[in-house]
Amino acid sequence: MLYDVNLHISYLYDTPVSGGRHIVRVLPLSIGGRQRLIAGTVGVTPGPGERVDHTDFFENPMSAILFRNAHERLDIRMQARVHVDMPEPAADFSPRVADLPEDIANYWSLDAGSPHHYTGPSPRLKDCPEITEYARSIVKPDMTIRAIATAICARIHKDFTYDPKATNVDTTPREAFKLKRGVCQDFSHVMIVALRSLGIPAGYVSGFLRTIPPPGKERLEGADAMHAWVRYWCGRVNGWMELDPTNNIPAGTDHIVVACGRDYADVAPVIGVLKGYGQHKTNQAVDVIPVRQTA
Repeated sequence: MLYDVNLHISYLYDTPVSGGRHIVRVLPLSIGGRQRLIAGTVGVTPGPGERVDHTDFFENPMSAILFRNAHERLDIRMQARVHVDMPEPAADFSPRVADLPEDIANYWSLDAGSPHHYTGPSPRLKDCPEITEYARSIVKPDMTIRAIATAICARIHKDFTYDPKATNVDTTPREAFKLKRGVCQDFSHVMIVALRSLGIPAGYVSGFLRTIPPPGKERLEGADAMHAWVRYWCGRVNGWMELDPTNNIPAGTDHIVVACGRDYADVAPVIGVLKGYGQHKTNQAVDVIPVRQTA
């Protein structure tokens, strides 16, 4: 699938802020055999005093921006053309949980894709006995890693209710698990904690999900959204795979990857600090538009 993706994030401040530093991660990745960024730009208004574009440790594109002058609003716009070619899942050659430590130990690298980064607690994901017990209740003897991840994904989708008013960006997995409500960030965080509690390397994926309007309805501009799902390591043969617990589906050609990390803290679209006071309003609009291809 070939897509044109447009994103607009705006921050409107109650009172002008006199400065700020931000890190912006909104440009889709290029991933061999999975996704290719053909062209893309990230624009910021007002123009920052300094800007540095580079990649972070997990090889996610990012822009570090600095403002020295006062401003009443901040607008971030991203435009990209992306080709997504998610291959059909291969046969399940993933090991059993008891055999996975050997595969992890034999991965002799600490590169961005190393499973070693994804096995223990991370900044936002601490051990949670309740989620550990929940995960163990789902696992059956002799299940493969892939079968376990698929079962946990389905169980979370069944047990949790999508409710954007129930949680916020700082809600912990323990709190979301207790509520059994939340959004894609909560579903993904709970699933990652569950997988890691079993010794399965798992991480967080931030990206875009194309939405399809009901039959007979026009597609609404800005109706698509940033989304989150889970990647988990299936051993040396199958490698990394992706599941979307919010929708209980494998990630496919409608899932466009922006960033991968251990949890939301590694991939937040915009983080930073401001010099000012008062509140601010944030709006976000996303368009994921399929491009008709000719032979």
